[in-house]
Amino acid sequence: MKLRFVPLWLALVSWACAQTPNQPTLTPEDFRAALDDPNADLAQTIQGALGKGGGNQFFYFPTHDEPATPATWGFKFENVGFKSADGTPLHGWLIPKRGATERGTVVFSHGNAGSIGHHLGFVMWLVEAGYNVLMYDYRGFGKSGGSVDRRGMIDDVKAAFAYASQRRDLDVSRLVSFGHSLGGAKSVTALGEAPVKGLRAVVIDGAFASYRSMARIVGGRLGESLVTDELAPKDFVGKLSPVPLLVVHGSRDEVVPVSQGLQLFESAREPKTLFEVKAGRHGDSLSRDQGAFRKRMLAWLDGTLKG
Repeated sequence: MKLRFVPLWLALVSWACAQTPNQPTLTPEDFRAALDDPNADLAQTIQGALGKGGGNQFFYFPTHDEPATPATWGFKFENVGFKSADGTPLHGWLIPKRGATERGTVVFSHGNAGSIGHHLGFVMWLVEAGYNVLMYDYRGFGKSGGSVDRRGMIDDVKAAFAYASQRRDLDVSRLVSFGHSLGGAKSVTALGEAPVKGLRAVVIDGAFASYRSMARIVGGRLGESLVTDELAPKDFVGKLSPVPLLVVHGSRDEVVPVSQGLQLFESAREPKTLFEVKAGRHGDSLSRDQGAFRKRMLAWLDGTLKG
């Protein structure tokens, strides 16, 4: 499932109408005015209804279904459970590598919609290439407990690495973080806050630098005014060094503009590498052109893990 931002103005208008039952019929011009002018009457009604930072929740679209498991793809896997720092129970899958050679263990943080069963396509090729993969659901997603929350979800990333680091059947000296979209944003902040022993590489694909910037792209100046930028990855990506960073972003990403990925790359410290995928979109940068950039990523990982 691709990361998706449900059109923010639809949610905002529904809030406004619920708070003002005598509100006259709104025209498209009213919608546009509200998005462009955070001081307009309708905009102020929405701001009053949501409260400061109330738009933060519009970044998350969890589901609790299980459309597929690794077994659907013909792979063995283990259901795993662990707890976040505040005790929230989290669920994930540990998928053992295929082949005789173990290259390392990838902790995968998925995008903002669905549950882990929607995101298998992002990681199964890594299993085939010899990597163990731990993929998990944040709080409020899939079979994990709790409810979505920015601070809590960042702590969930840390919890996933803590769990992987405790497994005696894994080589914890070769850990890799791989995050797609929102997962890339969350993992950058988590790992910038709390370095992980044995972490050898960080890969982000289609990630954004700023929550407020993304809110403005989707919901105009009004959307931006309803979102906070606390714990934004742009403020933490520079702290990943000396762990090597790979930034992957499609030049035609229709959800997160490539400028967001470039901002993260520019803010990062060395060592860092950029794969700007020409014509790449939000969910296909690594898979397009018969997996050309998958091969490049595997080569990059080989060199990084041997370094």
